This record gives sequence, C-alpha cells and structure tokens, in this order.
Amino acid sequence: MFSIFDILRDNWLLLLVGQYPNGPMGGIVATLILSVLGIVLAFPVSVMLALARLSPWRALRWPATVLVYIVRGVPLLMVILWVYFLVPILIGRDVSGFTTMLCTLVIYEGAYLSEVVRAGIQALPKGQSEAARALGHSHLGTMAYVILPQALYNMLPSMLSQFISTIKETTLGYVINVQELTFAANQINNQLLTKPFQVFFILAMTYYVVCFSLTQLAQWLERRIAHKRLGSATPATTEDGVPLPPVAANS
Repeated sequence: MFSIFDILRDNWLLLLVGQYPNGPMGGIVATLILSVLGIVLAFPVSVMLALARLSPWRALRWPATVLVYIVRGVPLLMVILWVYFLVPILIGRDVSGFTTMLCTLVIYEGAYLSEVVRAGIQALPKGQSEAARALGHSHLGTMAYVILPQALYNMLPSMLSQFISTIKETTLGYVINVQELTFAANQINNQLLTKPFQVFFILAMTYYVVCFSLTQLAQWLERRIAHKRLGSATPATTEDGVPLPPVAANS
C-alpha cells in the first residue's frame, strides 16, 4: 500500500500532464482534452448522420446507414489502424498520434452518437412533426426548429454517458504512441519494472474516479430532466387543488 503512495508522490506530475512543458501534453489532461474534442467534433457529424438516416431521400439515407453499420460493426482498434495508415496517404504527409486518435474518435463516436440522436428524435410524439408540417414547415425546417431542440435536450444524459465511454476508449491511443494517461502509466511501469500491479492499480482507480464522477452527473441530469417533464405535465389547479379544464388552464 505504501508503495502506491510512493509512486503517486514521485510521478503525479507525469500522470497529470505527461512530459509538459518539456515535451508534449500528456497524462489525464491529454485524455480529457482528447475526449472533449472528440465528442464536440463528433456531435455535428452525429446529427447529420441521424438526419440523413431519417431523411425521406434514399440518396442520403442509404450511404449514412451503411457508414453507421460499418463503423459500429468493427472494433475501435481496427478503426484506429485504418485512420493511422489512411490519413497520411490522403493528405500526403504524416500526422501525429494525437491527430490520428482525434480523427478516429470523431468517426467512431459520430456513428454511435448518431444512433442516440436518431432514437431521441423518434421518441418524440409524431404529432409534433405533423403539426409543424401542417403549419407550413419543410422537412428540414421541422427538424431544425421543432424536433431537434427537444430531442437534444432529452438526450443530454445519454450524450454525457457517451462522453464517459470516449474517455475509456482513449486508452487504445497508446498503440499509436498517443501520450495520454495509459501511455504515462506505461512509462512509469517501464521505469520501475518491479511494481506493475501498483502502477496499473493507480491507473484503474484514476479512470474509475473520473468516470464515476461523470456518471453521477449524468444521473443527476437525467433526474432533473425527468422532474422538469413531470412538472410541465402537471395540470393547472385552483387554490383548492381542483384541476382546471384545459380551456380555463390556458386562458
């Protein structure tokens, strides 16, 4: 047990920021930066893919469906290797491991988040889109102004849960030398050689604390959204607690 505290005391800075400022940013900071950038950049991709999959036009629906099924049907490590070897060929120059992992997360999380967005849209009552179309909105206008704002608000807990998954998925970045938290733990293990259990126990506990905290935040958001829905669904009443009829409630 004391060796764990000794390792933390001697290597906390490496676990926190890697070799920075004498080298690239690493550690838990690099993991969080990579996760945040990945989920933020993947979000518009996921919305476009979800809208394409729900579109009435086959030219949009079929390619989007094929892309989502392919990305969701292969391991993340395979996508990392595809991007690692394909991106330099496409742009004609080498890219860093961080950029490669970021591109991978945008593709991978975009496909997974698109299913979350699509489910959120389909969970809304069909009467909302029908009413919007009856008022003269086009298909795109209905999605942009009526459906998406409600669906995205309801999907906040699911999107936060996907962000938690993204943090754990960054651990595979060490295979292409991305200097995130797992890479830093490997460096410490290579220096010590005799304490692999302690080093990787620290790594596991760090991921647990970060992910557990975010999970609690996701649950709090879910309860808050459910409470707001319940509050908006509560009928208006008189001072004596007698429910008002719909016409009186809206007047």
